[in-house]
Amino acid sequence: MFIQTEATPNPNTLKFLPGREISPGGPHEFENADAAEASPLAADLFLIQGVTGVFLGEDFIAITKDGAVEWDHVKPFLLGAIMDGLQSGRPILGDAETESGHAAYAGDDGEIVKEIIELIDTRVRPAVAQDGGDILFHSFLAESGTVRLKMRGACSGCPSSTMTLKAGIENLLKHYIPEIQSVEAVA
Repeated sequence: MFIQTEATPNPNTLKFLPGREISPGGPHEFENADAAEASPLAADLFLIQGVTGVFLGEDFIAITKDGAVEWDHVKPFLLGAIMDGLQSGRPILGDAETESGHAAYAGDDGEIVKEIIELIDTRVRPAVAQDGGDILFHSFLAESGTVRLKMRGACSGCPSSTMTLKAGIENLLKHYIPEIQSVEAVA
């Protein structure tokens, strides 16, 4: 098995491409070892010193490391764990439930939120997935016209995520939906 790697805009996140489906039912993010218990593969990756996040995309695994750890030191162990996990026959996600994705919205601005989510799904998510990340709708504050988004995978903690939010996503949403005044990230 040959696993390709790609750098992401986040210097602490590396994208691993094993050439097969990883999470066809939708992306899954594991922010710590406890959360990773739902995925045998993610749990194995958290056993490697310096791993701080695992994001399973449709056909990739984005792994985030502690800034004090060098990729040259941890990458061989990650490649080995991924290879062992994929060749073991164990399920990648175990009993992990499919993530619902975007946050539910019950406000009076349901049509605006529906448009926001459609634009995120069709224009934003495919682009950020290429960089090993994902972005989900969190909330819409109608009184200020603020859209709040959750950054995941390589997007979470990425130095260029503010520029992506402001120069890319905010401009896109403002262009199509005049009620939107700003976009911000939430933890």
